Parts: sequence; C-alpha cells; structure tokens
Amino acid sequence: MINGHRLIYFDNAATSQKPIQVIEAMKNFYERHNANVHRAIHTIAQEATELYEEAHKEVATFIGAKGMEEVIFVRNTTEAINLVAYSLGLNDFNKEDEVVITLMEHHSDIVPWEMLSKVKGFHVKYVGVNEDGTLDYEALRNSITKRTKIVCLAHVSNVTGIINDVKEVAKMAHENGSYILIDGAQSVPHMPIDVKELDADFLAFSAHKMLGPTGIGVLYGKKEILEEMKPFLGGGEMIKEVKFDEERKRCMIEWNELPWKFEAGTPNICGSVGLMEAIRYLKKLGMENVEAHEKELTIYTLDMLNKLEDLQLIGTKDPKMRSGIISFNIGNLNVHDVALFLDGYGIAVRSGFHCAQPLHQKFKLNGSVRVSFYIYNTREEIDRLVVLLREIECAYG
Repeated sequence: MINGHRLIYFDNAATSQKPIQVIEAMKNFYERHNANVHRAIHTIAQEATELYEEAHKEVATFIGAKGMEEVIFVRNTTEAINLVAYSLGLNDFNKEDEVVITLMEHHSDIVPWEMLSKVKGFHVKYVGVNEDGTLDYEALRNSITKRTKIVCLAHVSNVTGIINDVKEVAKMAHENGSYILIDGAQSVPHMPIDVKELDADFLAFSAHKMLGPTGIGVLYGKKEILEEMKPFLGGGEMIKEVKFDEERKRCMIEWNELPWKFEAGTPNICGSVGLMEAIRYLKKLGMENVEAHEKELTIYTLDMLNKLEDLQLIGTKDPKMRSGIISFNIGNLNVHDVALFLDGYGIAVRSGFHCAQPLHQKFKLNGSVRVSFYIYNTREEIDRLVVLLREIECAYG
C-alpha cells in the first residue's frame, strides 16, 4: 500500500518489479551454490560456473545470437554502450571519423561518445526527429558518410515509446561499411528480438527492466567483431595468460576467449541467475503475448487520454508506431507536481527529462510525465489514472 492506496506501478521503463521465481532463484544461489566462477575445481565453484555459463546460453537463445560467445555480461545498458565506445572508439577511431546518433537517445547513448570525442577528436553528428517524434530517416541516411564508423540509436524511445525501424537503419549503416549499435533497453523486455534478423552489430539491454535484478546487463556483439576488439577493462578473468618477460622486463599478456575477454574481475554471478530466471519466466509467457498485452494497453490509454482537453501527448498518436511508453504534460502544470499528486493516490509515474533532455529541448518542454506498462498492468489501473488526471484538469485547468 502507498499512502493508504493499492500501488499502481506505471514506472516500468525505469525498472520492473520482480516475480517470486526470480527472487527465489537468487536466494537459492546464495544458499546453495555461492562461489566464484572459472577459478576453482571444488564442487560449488563448478556449480556456480555452470549456472553462470548457462545464463549466457539462455540469453543467447532469447535474442537469437549464434552462441554464448556473443553475449557479454556487464552492469547495465550504460556500461554496454561504454564498452563499445571505448573498446572501438579509443582504439580504432581517428579525427576524420564520425559517430552518428539521434536526438531521441537516452543520455547513456550520448555522453560516452561526447566524452570520447574530446579525447580522440572524432565528430559526433546528431539526427533530428519529425514534429510527431518519429525519426527523420531521410536525414539519417544523408548523415551517414564514408567517414561514419558507427550509427547508434534506441530501438524504442524511452520518452515517446516510438519504435524505430532498426533493421532499415542497420541496412543503411552496412551499405556504408559502418557498424550499428542498438539500445535495446526498452525493446528487449517487451517484444520478440532476433539479432540475426535485425542484423545488429551490437545490442545493449538491462536485466532490471525485464523482471530481473539490478546490476547486470548484456552487450550482444557479432563474434567476428568482438574477436577483433580490444578489451575495455583489464584484470582477472579476461586474460588467458600473463607472463613476465625477463629480457623486456615487462609482462606479456594473452587475452581470454570470448565472452570472458570482456568480463574482467568477479562478475555479478547471482545477478546472472536472476536474469536467467527472468528470461525463462518471459519465455513461458511468450514474448508475442507480452507485446500484444502492452499494445492493447497502449491503444486503450491513448484513446482515454485523448478525451482530456488539457493533456498534451508527446509523440505520434498512432499506436502502431508505439510501445507501452506514454509521456505527456497537462496544461502548464509542473510535471513533478502532477507526479506527486498521483503518488498521493498510490500511482507511481516518472516525471522530468527521463535521461533524454535533448529530445525535450527539441519540443521546448521542461520535462514530462511518463507512464510505462508491463505484463502486470491492467485496464482498470489505467481507468484509475485517467480519473485522477481528470481531477487535476478540473482543479487546475
């Protein structure tokens, strides 16, 4: 209960709630299998290692990767993007090179490239959006040149919920000889994903947005690309051999095989168990069913919100182009005041820039209120939201 009301949780784009199966799987790991991986031959160390590698295989199957070699465990989507930025950008990008990203990106797909560009001198190019929030594909195509090393974009905007045609963008990039990095934080938890069908070079996503724990995420990368990339972090686990060369008076290092080459130090083993259990939960539901449920809620919500006179929706009203993320403003009301009012009745929403300030700047907004759905949300909860939004309109309109 929140403030005496049953919780209605509409902040799933920030993080999802966890089913008991995930919590129990992680509890069971700590009670029965807690040991480090890839280091010892005793029984529970072998059990922990088997679980950890099994989690890699489960993720690979879930997203259609060729094998566990293409699945790297990181802390979150942000670290996955940073891994690509620093492993590729720091070693392979030059002053004449370009990185193409869009104005709808989460800050985690903007800040790393801007930071690294200050070091390497390459140019970061931004592609705008149309007035309805959809990606300007013509501008994107024109922005990709022979100097473009990588194109980075969100599969689904975490502000508007607009679904980008990443398969078409991958085609644009590959025709030019460029890589594509897809931010799948808002797509992998909500729809069927096949990295081979999308022809993604890289795909980043987080466990905590898909019923799993915080502190673990995934970077998918094509095996042939990962094999050529240098590690992002150095230390234990990511090396096969370290030998001291007496003649040179220095250590000679040989990298480990994939994916361990990119997983330095002791990983979040228990987190991988939680992620694996979350994926199994979603697979039992069927990702097609997850997507259909959210689409139904989105269509219903857009229809209900359209009846509110003072509500301004951000992005297209076409439900076919959206996922279960809806951001809006009510008149000139402060977005945090709206969120606090709703919280008083047990409804959890997000307010602010949602880590996507440039997109709000594009629409001349000082923030927005965001509702985002997942498998446990219902029409009745949406009805309750709309009743309270109508009260706000009546009181302050």
